[in-house]
Amino acid sequence: MDNRTVWQGLRQAGMAAVDLLLPPRCLVCAELVPTDGTVCAACFREMTLIGEPQCHCCGVPFLHSGQGVRTMAGGPLHCQRCTNNPPAYRQARAAWIYDKASRRLLLPLKYADRTELVKPLARQMAFAGRELLARAELLVPVPLHFRRLLSRKYNQAGLLAKRLSRVSGVPWAPDLLRRRRSTPALGGLSAGERIAALEGAFRLAGGGAARIAGRRLLLVDDVMTSGATARACAEALLAAGAASVDVLAAARVPDPTLADGADLPSRRIPLDRDWQGNDV
Repeated sequence: MDNRTVWQGLRQAGMAAVDLLLPPRCLVCAELVPTDGTVCAACFREMTLIGEPQCHCCGVPFLHSGQGVRTMAGGPLHCQRCTNNPPAYRQARAAWIYDKASRRLLLPLKYADRTELVKPLARQMAFAGRELLARAELLVPVPLHFRRLLSRKYNQAGLLAKRLSRVSGVPWAPDLLRRRRSTPALGGLSAGERIAALEGAFRLAGGGAARIAGRRLLLVDDVMTSGATARACAEALLAAGAASVDVLAAARVPDPTLADGADLPSRRIPLDRDWQGNDV
């Protein structure tokens, strides 16, 4: 028996002992679960995963394909907003509908130092954004203003990008994009007001242009609402020479003009795959 086999045996025995003393619990409701870092079946069923039909560009979910517009015969569906005013980024995808259930994972990460939630969140993001990750050359988290970073202690988008980098093998750049000024809270603002509030809010760090010139970037965030932040970041990155920008978020706020998010269809994934299983 070689040393590696012995080490693996000791590690498994140690993990079994930890599970016996501190049994794994659901990340949401604290019920017992088979594997550490997962959610129970009941909590998982309450969460709505985004699947087709959705806008080919921004990823907003549709109730049915009739809510989308085909810009060419036989082409993919687009929402009316992307048809009328295409965003700077190429495509955006998110894992979940942002609703009561997904907030039970996202808000503790954002405001309550529950950084252990990064691993399962990033795992499902990697599945939802697998096509975007496959063509990405660099992951760029949406930045926080330094005052907010000091008060929060970490950037949740940065933690997600770091984990996605580990899962996918795509390098990440934590300090490439900067928020040059503090922006007002965007809640309650219209899409146009959000765009105006974010105009000129982002810039590259010194020497950043050389790092992204001609490269395909993937912007990472926790929640995508109207897409104004993603648009502003993408514009800054493209102006600095990036070849293209995609966007990947943990959750997506549905368009209220289409339907209530709770009524949207979901694509369920078996509990033993991705979310509950090993890393993608």
